[in-house]
Order: sequence, then C-alpha cells, then structure tokens
Amino acid sequence: MSLASDRKALICFIANLLKDCNHVAVGASSPIPGAAALLARDMWGSPRHINILGSVKNNFFTNGAQELFDCAAQGRIDAFFLGGGQIDGQANINLMGRGDYPHQKPRWPGTFGSAYLYFLIPKVILFREEHSRRVLVDQVDFVSAPGTSDDKTYRQGGPYGLLTNKAFFRFQKEKARFRLTSIHPSSSLEDILDNTGFSFDYDESVSVTSPPDAALLEKLDTVVSKTVQEVYPQFAQSVFGDSVAAPSL
Repeated sequence: MSLASDRKALICFIANLLKDCNHVAVGASSPIPGAAALLARDMWGSPRHINILGSVKNNFFTNGAQELFDCAAQGRIDAFFLGGGQIDGQANINLMGRGDYPHQKPRWPGTFGSAYLYFLIPKVILFREEHSRRVLVDQVDFVSAPGTSDDKTYRQGGPYGLLTNKAFFRFQKEKARFRLTSIHPSSSLEDILDNTGFSFDYDESVSVTSPPDAALLEKLDTVVSKTVQEVYPQFAQSVFGDSVAAPSL
C-alpha cells in the first residue's frame, strides 16, 4: 500500500472510534484525526459538533484554546487527540524533549494544555504515525501529561487507546497498561514486538485490522477531501492529489 492509502485507512479507523461522540475537538496540527472527525460527521451525523483549531469553516470557537479549555472543564467535549515525541506503556506522553530537563536535545514544542485536557476529556486517543522504539518507550524522559492518576485525584478523562501506522492498542485503566487489539495488514506481531519499547498485553491470535469500508472510502475521497483542503491544504494534496479543488475562502 502507498502512504496515501495507509493514511486513508487510518482516517477511516479513527472515524469508527468517533461514532459514539457528540462533540470532538482536534488540534491545529492533526490532519488525520481532523479528517476522521469530518468523515464520521458526514457519514453518520455523529459527532454533531467538531472544532478543528486553526480552521475557519470547521471551528465554531471564537476564543481559541480558552474556549476549548472551558468546554472541556464543563464536560462538553467527548474526544480529543494527543501525541508526543515519546509515549510509554503507562500512556504518559512527553512533549518537551529527550534527555534531562531543562537540557533536552532536541527540544519539542512543549506541553501547553495537554495535561489539563488529558484529565478532563473522557476519550483521549493517542496517535502517532511513527511506530518505533524511539517514540514508544519504556518510560518517557519527561511526563508532560500522565496517563493515570491515583484514586484521590479528580480525573474524568484519560487514554482510550493508542493508534500507530502498525497497530491499535486499547488502554486498560485497571492495569495501567496497553493491550494490543489489532495489527494493520502491513505489519505483524513480530514487527510490533520488535518496534515497541514498552511491554503490553496481547494474544498470539491477535486480529488483523479490518480494511476500510468501501462506502467510507468513497465518502472520504469524494466529499470529505474537499473539506479537509480548507484547513490542511498540503496534507489534502499529498493524500488526495489533484482530486481536491483549491479551497474557497
């Protein structure tokens, strides 16, 4: 499969995870989750509300991140996406850099509101395309946002699962560790074990990720691709090619 086909499959996979959501928020640098939220809405009418930060037409927030934080605190956002330069087996994420703080090299963009949102939004999907021991580590060098908290800490949100270009893991809150639930067709269990730096639960007969539904792919290619072009023009061009029209402002 090509990179474009792989990314379309990831978009369709995430869209299926969002069917039970009413309100989904997506960061400005998250084209695959953003496209997935738009696809789910156009395909099933759910989520009804989508906020893609940085978009003009697909963001009804008028006060940027402040309004996002307010909605999260009020329990009005059902799903959000977080990534990280490092993600470990307890679903901790590192957005600061490798090495000892404050002397990390390289330095990454920083934590911003990730910890706050991680504690409040019930379905936080961790997403990184790259599946390697460089990213999926045994223990992050710096905890920008913790995956779990003790019972005395007020916490309504947390990790739902981890999606990469090789597999999908569900997070087991009671065990504070991941379980491998499906492997993408281009990978294998041996490949996952070789390229994952943390330990996780799995069955020898773990299932293969189902291919995207044909109707879902058609909706993505013919309808959603035009919407994606407005907020992620370079991504849309790389995935959908000349089929996307120039965005209308």
